[in-house]
Amino acid sequence: MTLMPHDVKPPDHDVEPHVAHNYSPIPVTAASAEGGWITDVHGKRHLDCLGAYSAVNFGHRHPRIVAAALEQIERVTLTSRAFRSDRLEPFCAALAELCGKEMVLPMNTGAEAVESAIKVARKWGYDVKGVPDGRATIIVAGGNFHGRTTTIISFSDDPDARNGFGPYTPGFVRVPYGDVESLAAAIDETTVGVLVEPIQGEAGIIVPPDDYLPRVRALCTAADVLLIADEIQSGLGRTGRTFALEHWGVEPDVYLLGKALGGGIVPVSAVVANSDILGVLHPGQHGSTFGGNPLAAAIGHTVVDMLAEGTWQRRATDLGNHLHTRLGEFVGHGVIATRGLGLWAGIDLDPALGTGKDFCLRLAEHGVLAKDTHGSTLRLAPPLVITVPEIDWAVDRFAEVLHG
Repeated sequence: MTLMPHDVKPPDHDVEPHVAHNYSPIPVTAASAEGGWITDVHGKRHLDCLGAYSAVNFGHRHPRIVAAALEQIERVTLTSRAFRSDRLEPFCAALAELCGKEMVLPMNTGAEAVESAIKVARKWGYDVKGVPDGRATIIVAGGNFHGRTTTIISFSDDPDARNGFGPYTPGFVRVPYGDVESLAAAIDETTVGVLVEPIQGEAGIIVPPDDYLPRVRALCTAADVLLIADEIQSGLGRTGRTFALEHWGVEPDVYLLGKALGGGIVPVSAVVANSDILGVLHPGQHGSTFGGNPLAAAIGHTVVDMLAEGTWQRRATDLGNHLHTRLGEFVGHGVIATRGLGLWAGIDLDPALGTGKDFCLRLAEHGVLAKDTHGSTLRLAPPLVITVPEIDWAVDRFAEVLHG
């Protein structure tokens, strides 16, 4: 079956006339959700195989996380950082221990964590490394996705995110992802950091060559450069490890975390590093009214405690092996390639079948929610509460759309 463009309805902006058109959503309107399932306003159930881009790693409304949120709502939800709360230090201590670091800078969104890390890396470069003021540079990878703020899109090579939003922020050098030689050549006396996704999410769940990240770590160490790992999508159990970098035995200088840290309830993000890095910040130099608020800290602490048990990582490994085995059945039969780690998969469809958006629309009709990226590529990131029968059910629906 060929999924031609005329099979796809144009965006219906009349459905949400007061919502800015910065998204083109699958036409499913959620009314409720539990575990791995979303029920729409018509009462139809859909298996969520996107997990809000890894923000719903523990499923919709996980009882343990909901209980922590409700308990905190009854006490205090926001003080701003003008005052202390009894939830912030315990959360930061637990998260620092999970990461093997000393200090946490709590923020809200993933993009805010990235922006914060850029400031920290520059300040560290001036105060500690001795780079002349105003000359710090950060190396990034081609195909990156770290958010859509003005500074972040300045070093993106995605035309949809970048075009029309200049002038762009200077201070970044982009090199091809997976190319260690290009990275080595780009490092100079102004380099303060290398910002990289261990596995590129928006690019299509791109897993690097096995020697890439260990060699990046060695280069950063030799040149006194901070290795900044954006684990906002790849971290917190998604790939079968607490952090994706663990697959290669690499420890960064700075972790960037978000999405799943909020338990699918509130936005929670963090920059995590040792005190010789985060200690460069002083009062008044950086802040966020909601960053580290008591509600976020209570939820984030619960998520950290759940991850510390290790069961979620093992579950993602076992279920991910099953998912990737099933998806491999389609390679050469409408699917060009699949890749990923744990419960995270990129699927390159035969372009003759149509675009990834076409395919996702058909999947939604069959009760499976997924998201396309870049042409004919699909990505799957189901909640880690998914079961083997549910994976098989979703893959069988995938086969129906592929060969129906």
